[in-house]
Amino acid sequence: MFYEVIPEGKVEPLTYDFDNSLLPGQIVTVPVGRRVLPGVVVKKVARPNFKTKSILKVLCSKPLPRHLLKTVDFIHEYYLVPSGQAVSLILPRGVEKKRRKTEQMFGNNSNRSELILSGTGVAPARRYGRSAPSSSVVTSGHSLKKSSRAITSKAELSSSHIIPLNPAQKKALEGLQEAPGATKLLFGVTGSGKTNIYLKMALDAFKRQKSSIILVPEIALTSQLVRVFEEVFCGDVVLIHSRQTEAERHLIFNSLLETDQPRVVIGPRSALFAPLNNVGLIVIDEEHEGTYYQENAPKYSAIRVASFMTKEMGIPLVLGSATPIVEDFYLAKRREALVELTEKAKKIAIKPKIHLVDFKNRDNFRKNRYFCNPLLKSIESNLEQGRQTLIFHNRRGSAPLTICENCGEEMVCPNCFLPLNLHADKYELICHTCGFSEKVPIGCPRCGSPEIIHKGFGTKLLESELCKLFPQAKVRRFDADNKKGEGLEAIYDAIKNGEVDILVGTQTLAKGLDLPKLATVGVVQADAGLSLPDYAAEERAFQLLTQVIGRVGRGHIDKAEVFVQTFRPEHPVLGFAMDENYLGFYEYMIKKRMKAKFPPFGFIAKLEITLKTEAIVLRKIRELTSRLSADGRLLVSPPMPAFHERTSKGYTWQIIVRSKSRKAILEACQGLDQNFKITLDPPSLL
Repeated sequence: MFYEVIPEGKVEPLTYDFDNSLLPGQIVTVPVGRRVLPGVVVKKVARPNFKTKSILKVLCSKPLPRHLLKTVDFIHEYYLVPSGQAVSLILPRGVEKKRRKTEQMFGNNSNRSELILSGTGVAPARRYGRSAPSSSVVTSGHSLKKSSRAITSKAELSSSHIIPLNPAQKKALEGLQEAPGATKLLFGVTGSGKTNIYLKMALDAFKRQKSSIILVPEIALTSQLVRVFEEVFCGDVVLIHSRQTEAERHLIFNSLLETDQPRVVIGPRSALFAPLNNVGLIVIDEEHEGTYYQENAPKYSAIRVASFMTKEMGIPLVLGSATPIVEDFYLAKRREALVELTEKAKKIAIKPKIHLVDFKNRDNFRKNRYFCNPLLKSIESNLEQGRQTLIFHNRRGSAPLTICENCGEEMVCPNCFLPLNLHADKYELICHTCGFSEKVPIGCPRCGSPEIIHKGFGTKLLESELCKLFPQAKVRRFDADNKKGEGLEAIYDAIKNGEVDILVGTQTLAKGLDLPKLATVGVVQADAGLSLPDYAAEERAFQLLTQVIGRVGRGHIDKAEVFVQTFRPEHPVLGFAMDENYLGFYEYMIKKRMKAKFPPFGFIAKLEITLKTEAIVLRKIRELTSRLSADGRLLVSPPMPAFHERTSKGYTWQIIVRSKSRKAILEACQGLDQNFKITLDPPSLL
């Protein structure tokens, strides 16, 4: 018998022979050249007119779910990636290896996939065959009662697991149930209780013996969401994320593939490909986050792939956000699949008092050059009352620019040719793109002058300044420089209990945190990123500022202040964010998008080429620009250097192609020089 198999990697389907009968979706190992690779059986085929190699081994008796096979085809066709790369999204690394289900990892019941929560910082409700103590969790002002053991029957579900919804949440839930099509957008303001709606929909699916997949943008946000879902689903919650070991991911994969019981899978982008046979719901929380787009090959949007999946399976996809992606909001309105949740869940929630501070007026910064006088006064008051302060600045390190004051020589990365960032705690210069590091030179490498100065500021510098200003305070920084065990998820309980007085950090602190003792937010430079050469720059700035403002005023305490420091106080995007006016921002952006023919009024692709010789790069990209410009269906930008033009790989130039027809763009991208990289539907042009 002969079978078409998709091997993992940059390959397309190949034909192999095998003595026994195989099903589409079965995972096997096959020879490809001199290598042995895992692959997925696609279908049985007739005897070919060429000699074939044999399938070596069947790894799993149970085939992958049908919707995942369809998804491989979709990613291959929609994003122009090799089928083998699409398969690599689904198969865990090391799928061909044998694993031992040790009692240490799985407890006494190795078939319970939900027990694989070890090492996540979240204690499962049921482990090693013992029951967790009875408890409740407060979410959005309601107490969610749960039984002391895992869900075992529909009767138990209906009698002891009730998700209390307020009238606004009930109306929103009905709207989601009645909205046409598979994909629905839940536009819920910060603190409106979207999680309660996710819980209710997942519980309804569970009663029908259906699993749910809940996607979150960051690993750091999974622990608190898992806690909430564990209160309801006890031991039936499975956490998937990239910090798990290869063996853990493989064992989780096998367990989910083999089980017929419903599960609730929670995790970032990769959790979408959990091999569940009975999915009844997919939720993408904070759908506006850029982490749902995979930047490395194969490039894809988890939102678009999930939309295809749910349409294929005939189940709902719920996109939730207080600041939805502009094109998603536009499409949801057109399809009448937009559901609004505009009321705060807690009636005692208060609107934050927002102060706009002009960074150019140095009278506002008499006490400190980075923090305005009223912000420092608010921090001092919080410390006296046992309340917390969050300082947000979306730049790591201590200073982003190191130069020689004598000759102007700038310290740049030898690989990326980008400015090196000072990290004062290590006294090192570090590249935030490739990770290159070196000690700060004692003299200029160009002129020998010792006059080396550092410009700008990052989170490490802000942390050290706050420690000097408030030596009695417990200050903690949260950004990509945190070591393992020092991140937000590792000490979330301590933060929530108020054991940290001042939190300093980047985007991680802006997303999804609910801190009962948080009274003040300080945004150090709100206009950072507004002027980047990208059609989505203003959208990202609005989303980030709105999210960070939403960390306060959630009804826990009677104080909520936000200090927005900026060099551009007149910018309309800042005004929309401070007023929590998404609809005003949407109208502002949609007019600009329509005029420029950017999404949702057209499709875009970024075509870039990197070569060692700049002259060859320019020749090739000009030739491509000339050829594509002849196609009347396309709008082609002039060739331009990429945002990171020069790296150790060479010079990178790019063009942007726009069209009302995605088919026209796909046809234009066929048969390109192999040196060109194609990014379809890029969320950013940088």
